[in-house]
Amino acid sequence: MIRHYLIDGNNLMGKIPSIKKLQKKDKQGSRSKLAYRLDSHFSGSKYGVTLHFDGHRGEAIRTINLKIEYSGNRTADDMIKDEISRYHNPRLLAVVTSDFNLGQFARVNGCKVIRSETFSREMSQKNIGCEEEKRIKAIDNDEMKRLFGVE
Repeated sequence: MIRHYLIDGNNLMGKIPSIKKLQKKDKQGSRSKLAYRLDSHFSGSKYGVTLHFDGHRGEAIRTINLKIEYSGNRTADDMIKDEISRYHNPRLLAVVTSDFNLGQFARVNGCKVIRSETFSREMSQKNIGCEEEKRIKAIDNDEMKRLFGVE
């Protein structure tokens, strides 16, 4: 049973076309956009989430459901490996990355590994479902009665 997600932020950004495009022009903006999408994705969930970025912190990104870590002069992969090594039961961790070395390290330590491409698709599917729900909720009762021929 997964309790905590460790997310390789730069790797995941490269798998989401709109964020990947933004990343080329606006590094901070792409980080913020990913963080907000993840915050929404994990809204109401019971999971802990740590989002790891390579490099130094820019403007603060305020989220509700995420802890955001910056690697500074190290790599985010090294920070994720350290976090896996320190975690009391790595079997409770899911690592989101498509980086081969990091994925192998996570697997050897008992973590579940989710490829960034797969996770990106899951996020998109959940987002589509939320949009459909909002549209359905926006239809008022009179319109529903009319649509289904109920008076």
